[in-house]
Amino acid sequence: MGQNLVVIPTYNEIENIEDIIRAVFSLEKNFHVLIVDDNSPDGTAQKVQELQQIFIDKLHLEIRTKKSGLGTAYVHGFKWALLNGYDYIFEMDADFSHNPKDLERLLEACENGADLAIGSRYSKGVNVVNWPLSRVLLSYFASVYVRMVTGMKIHDATAGFKCYKRQVLETINLDKIKFIGYAFQIEMKYRTFVKKFNIVEVPIIFTDRTKGQSKMSGEIIREAVFGVILLRIKQLFNQL
Repeated sequence: MGQNLVVIPTYNEIENIEDIIRAVFSLEKNFHVLIVDDNSPDGTAQKVQELQQIFIDKLHLEIRTKKSGLGTAYVHGFKWALLNGYDYIFEMDADFSHNPKDLERLLEACENGADLAIGSRYSKGVNVVNWPLSRVLLSYFASVYVRMVTGMKIHDATAGFKCYKRQVLETINLDKIKFIGYAFQIEMKYRTFVKKFNIVEVPIIFTDRTKGQSKMSGEIIREAVFGVILLRIKQLFNQL
């Protein structure tokens, strides 16, 4: 298998899926892609299967039986990556809110000492395009809140664009990951932080999707607010 694997969870991403896959494979460095699809009714998985005939042995697909949340999709992808021998494992959205070209910058950070490289919207000011002010403020102050509760010195605690060294995912007990939305992204960073891995933020420009629908919901936000407190309590009692 290849050294670098980009895990992309999907649900109804037919408008973006071919373009994002081709964009990753057009990069100078060699990346493989794993699509974890939650049985999208719009034909996302079928399109990936068509593209597998072009990108043989580089494009992989796991189809789950139902929509089960972002966190569980990533955990599924992480376990698949470890089983198949990848050294650097990436998280990335399918909707081009994360620029595929930045994958190379995240990889470079991990090759130069980072155990977890985060594509950060807030490490150099606020670098978000096409979001309403209310959502920018919600995301920004969520990260401030996380820093206050957990003690992590991370500017973008809810970021979902990341590169992990294999050792990090081997060390974290993936079966203990409980959260599915924003809280999942926070939980993974916090578990990495508690294990004293080196976390580096790489400044990126985040651009909101132009095609398809956002998966954000009030329930995901509530999970993040209360999930952070729960993580901190578990860590204090050595139960992470």
